[in-house]
Amino acid sequence: ISDVTRDQKITEQAKNALGEVIRRYPDSRYAADARLMVDLVQDHLAGKEMEIGRFYQRSSNWLAASIRFREVVDKYQTTSHAPEALYRLTESYLALGVPEEAKKSAAVLGANYPGSKWYERAYALMRKNAPTA
Repeated sequence: ISDVTRDQKITEQAKNALGEVIRRYPDSRYAADARLMVDLVQDHLAGKEMEIGRFYQRSSNWLAASIRFREVVDKYQTTSHAPEALYRLTESYLALGVPEEAKKSAAVLGANYPGSKWYERAYALMRKNAPTA
């Protein structure tokens, strides 16, 4: 599995191979190990999307950034990257001028990760930028 800054074709191949082990040998100890590895692979792929989204944010390309962060929220919601993705989605929506969408993202973040630093940041951001939203 390559670094998140590199092409993830090998990571996708690893995910497919692990899925094949799970499909062919569902009751084996190898399948149990493969399930754990699939979770790690998913986290890695989410990291790649986050890396691209952050690049777009740094470039002030808010729409492209929001698409990448939405991908993480929709496709990789069980990974460690989901709270940050929701926060960055909130940031991007505010920058795009859609505070209602930002409010929804912040609300999901608060409902699912109430004690996280990302929720605290989103809460402060919403109070500062969208007090009536």
